[in-house]
Amino acid sequence: MDLLRSLLETKELSPPIPKNERESLTSTLGEATGMQVYHRSITALGGVIFFLGSQGRGKLLGLLYEETSPDAARFSGEERGIELDQLTLRLCPTNHANAVALRRTLPFTSPQLLGVHKSVGCGDRLGLATPGHVRAVRDTGIAPIFAQQSIREMERTDRTPNEVMDDATWGVLQEGWREGFGADADHLKTTDDVDRCVESGFTFYTVDPGDHVDNAAATDTAETLVDKVAALPWDALESSPQEMRAAYLDQSFDLGAGVMVSFSEEMLLRAVAKCGRAVAHAATMYHHLVERMGSGRNFELEVSVDETETPTTPAEHLFVARELKRLGVRLVSLAPRFVGRFEKGVDYIGDLEEFEAELARHVAVARAMGPYKISIHSGSDKFSIYPIIARVAGDLVHLKTAGTSYLEALRAIVAIDPALFREILAFAKERYATDKATYHVSADPSRFPDPQRPADDQLAGVLADLDGRQLLHVTFGSVLTARDTDGSYRFRDRLLEALSADEEVYYDLLEAHIGRHLAPFV
Repeated sequence: MDLLRSLLETKELSPPIPKNERESLTSTLGEATGMQVYHRSITALGGVIFFLGSQGRGKLLGLLYEETSPDAARFSGEERGIELDQLTLRLCPTNHANAVALRRTLPFTSPQLLGVHKSVGCGDRLGLATPGHVRAVRDTGIAPIFAQQSIREMERTDRTPNEVMDDATWGVLQEGWREGFGADADHLKTTDDVDRCVESGFTFYTVDPGDHVDNAAATDTAETLVDKVAALPWDALESSPQEMRAAYLDQSFDLGAGVMVSFSEEMLLRAVAKCGRAVAHAATMYHHLVERMGSGRNFELEVSVDETETPTTPAEHLFVARELKRLGVRLVSLAPRFVGRFEKGVDYIGDLEEFEAELARHVAVARAMGPYKISIHSGSDKFSIYPIIARVAGDLVHLKTAGTSYLEALRAIVAIDPALFREILAFAKERYATDKATYHVSADPSRFPDPQRPADDQLAGVLADLDGRQLLHVTFGSVLTARDTDGSYRFRDRLLEALSADEEVYYDLLEAHIGRHLAPFV
């Protein structure tokens, strides 16, 4: 009771409570409220004790106080008296309004800028993964992004930017994470996409100008290249073909570490024709962001050119970075399209020595033009190249993961509800031919497993196999949005309920799996 009283007298944000005291306080709060209290969530500010607890399969925010304070008044919920030192308890639903209030009240639950430090993006397609992600990142020194999802993924999972942000907020509170985290509005293609995410409070924006990259420029004739360069939006580029030639031809760019880049006329024409419109679009998106965010809100920008048909050469990378810098665009990271194959859900496919040599050149560009980080997209499960990236890039790396956390959710379902997993597997086989269209995958449908054949204790093997992983990876949107004839979700609600009922199974799997991703970088 002395600890409880001292917390109520805390005016500033209380420091994390020591483990031995936290356990006793958790028990006291649990008995008084009838909830299972998450012990790391307990904190105090301005005469109010905040904590997160579960009741049945739902979660509630608890506020404990003697007198209503401005902080407590921000939250909507049911107020009740309890037999605990004449205190008042307010139980609040974990809805959007209360998530906004929490971010205003407890700064550590609100996303921040991460800067040019080694970082990892942890995508969460179900809204349940943040506690597991926190456990994986804790004590690594790697800066995390816990709210990360593309507009495309949101549409495929029936989620909104607010939901992505709020789910990360509650997960951060649950685990008591106070080291700061980012929020990445990923693969934004239009200014409308930007606006939706600005309103939800994202701090990190990944602009994807891939639709404006001219992949044919890699093989076009010289005459065609000249015509394409002449037709570029030079007003948006604030330049001209003549000025572009003067800036690059007959010059050698010393990027350090023994890396030199020189442009022949053909190299320059191909780089400008391939990337010129993408540069113009990225700059337009950036300046729109500056205007929308206003003078009081800062943000970080990543430019992604990884979803293109041909690898990004160091010369093209230099051209893109140099032109964006000239146009006033400030980068925190850039995602090139690397050599080799970065397929979903499986390890890197390609020559490791070639990858290392090209990565070193890209890192040299990033150091010279920024410094900014090299972002590794489709970065999940690329275990063979993590040591290379850690050695070559050092702190200038941002690793993006997303689909692998969904696959770990399905691994948890194998343990919790094997019958549900079999249903999902059978449905995924029906959807694969359609859903694979927007992904780089090489799974062979003839090798897909029969959902009814493996014994329950062998089902997890589906998630260790290339074909099974890619089958389940690319069909996530169809699985999560499929509906029965009565309009209810076919799998989604059962999936979320099963994972919520046995949440520690999922958290343990995530901590181990994402931890394996991060180990080479620690």
